Amino acid sequence: MSTRKLNAELKYNKWIIILSIIIPLAVAALFTVKLKDLGFNVEPLTFLPPIYATINGITAFVLLVAVWAIKNKKRQLHENLMKFAISLSVIFLVMYVAYHMTSDSAKFGGEGAIRSIYFFILITHIALSIVVIPFVLITYVRAITNNIQRHKKIARITFPLWLYVAVTGVIVYLMISPYYV
Repeated sequence: MSTRKLNAELKYNKWIIILSIIIPLAVAALFTVKLKDLGFNVEPLTFLPPIYATINGITAFVLLVAVWAIKNKKRQLHENLMKFAISLSVIFLVMYVAYHMTSDSAKFGGEGAIRSIYFFILITHIALSIVVIPFVLITYVRAITNNIQRHKKIARITFPLWLYVAVTGVIVYLMISPYYV
């Protein structure tokens, strides 16, 4: 690996660390803020969960097509799809936070084994959604700095993590959707 490529990659590390810490903390903080408690007269955005669940599903599909594209040497298509997947994730995040700032969280009402399954999926989904942030950012930086060998190496880890988060986001929504008020 050339020193130039490594230096190009290293200049982004500060931002990767900052974003990997700030995004989950901001989401956690904003999750606890209710706009109505701050005096804002806002309608609950209860229409958002099926939209952001659909965005998760589209993200999963885009990730799969992006892997197909790169395996078939369609580099520009792969690059465009990955940028689109990142954009979808940002849109999801904005909608997710907006929903939780205007609406009470739905409570899962299932019982028995399905309850355990739901919480296992939910907890792993949340934990990996935090873990995947630096992986996505590092993978992206390695691509834009043309450090392709290192990009491929981390992409092999990032892809299944990101795909899991996207797919389980849909599953969590489908499991809790009967309990939305």
